[in-house]
Amino acid sequence: MSSNKMSRKDFLSLSAVAGVSTLVGSSALMTSCGEKAPEYTPLKQLEGAYIPVLNDKADDGKELKAGVIGCGGRGSGAIVDLLNAANGIKVVALGDTFADRLQNLKKNLAEKHNQVVADDKCFVGFDAYKQVIDSGVDMVVIATPPVFRPVHFQYATEKGVHSFLEKPIAVDPKGYRMIMATAKQAQAKGLSVVTGTQRHHQRPYVEAFQKIQQGLIGEITGGNVYWNQGMLWYKERQAGWSDMEWMIRDWVNWKWLSGDHIVEQHVHNIDVFLWMSGLKPVKATAVGARHRRITGDQYDQFSVDFEMENGIHLHSMCRQIDGCSNNVSEYIQGTKGSWNSKDHEIKDLAGNVIWKFDAEAEKAAYKQTNPYVLEHVDWVNHIRKGTAHDEATACAISCLAGVMGREAAYTGATVTWDEMSASNLDYMPEKLELGKMDMSDYVVKVTGKAK
Repeated sequence: MSSNKMSRKDFLSLSAVAGVSTLVGSSALMTSCGEKAPEYTPLKQLEGAYIPVLNDKADDGKELKAGVIGCGGRGSGAIVDLLNAANGIKVVALGDTFADRLQNLKKNLAEKHNQVVADDKCFVGFDAYKQVIDSGVDMVVIATPPVFRPVHFQYATEKGVHSFLEKPIAVDPKGYRMIMATAKQAQAKGLSVVTGTQRHHQRPYVEAFQKIQQGLIGEITGGNVYWNQGMLWYKERQAGWSDMEWMIRDWVNWKWLSGDHIVEQHVHNIDVFLWMSGLKPVKATAVGARHRRITGDQYDQFSVDFEMENGIHLHSMCRQIDGCSNNVSEYIQGTKGSWNSKDHEIKDLAGNVIWKFDAEAEKAAYKQTNPYVLEHVDWVNHIRKGTAHDEATACAISCLAGVMGREAAYTGATVTWDEMSASNLDYMPEKLELGKMDMSDYVVKVTGKAK
């Protein structure tokens, strides 16, 4: 972990200043006139937790050469976020499976961001990641379909390159174990690794985390996390596309590429609970189904009961179906109160608001409020200071929790952490080539047994 940690003494203060300015939201409890604020006991499992410094822009320093692996929507967005996060960033290499996506990003960078990438630094194909990493970059944005990210991270780390990994960073147990091992190697090499779990760099979440670790809601007793929204994008198959090309272009709908939406998208919410509680799940029992999805082999809804390592339970729900109630939020219950991300506030057991994030104060104190940019501020700061930073380990644990929930829903069985972390489940095809695939391997799972 980074050296930027909170001490026990900091925990006992209701105005922690270890990374988030006290200008952002009131640090004092809301109490009636003359009433004494209650005393709170910090959560021991969160002691020493990392608190990022969320300045508007990264500190200036040496020029950094950046590469992008995966030039689709997220890769294109992430590299622009990086350019907005810091001065002295030069984009020098691009890689993608498909030339058209690479050329779109190359054109956008040149026309809108004054970043001209040489033709001989543009690489296409399944091995493009190696060519980008070997091109002399200091840092790389890894935003390929998720199944490929463990392999790309491993190669970048071997070559001493700092990585930004879009989430999820693993879709199966093999990928999880690869990420965990590579994260240790990256730490040993002093590399900075940041992941796309941007709530860790979103000021209302960071300040709420500080309040929870200070004990404002007491000991955590459970929670609910949600990502319920309409159907995501999909790609109808076009003439001339092979099986592999179609699947990769439509990757968000295929479980081998994305991990299913409980891992690809809902991992954000699961991750928030694991982060705020300092716990990981030991068991998962789930239901899931597919009703409306157009392409691919994924479900479009999951509901999971996670039992955590201290016996408390987390309810996880996610859905991607049009015409239903939407909810993207997290709720955590404690012995003294509760926190919810919808309103970014903490209430006591009587329902009184005792803390609320002050968004207007944030706007007055900062120019940059976009967490997708702020995560790159943190990344660059660690690189320029020469301090190792590891977000891959925590993100991998959250990803495997999502995998547990997925497999519990697919099978109808209660799945344990120990079983899943040791499983030989591997979603990567034996051959990576733009050709025909055995599509009988990619069917929608049906839970249980027929009568």
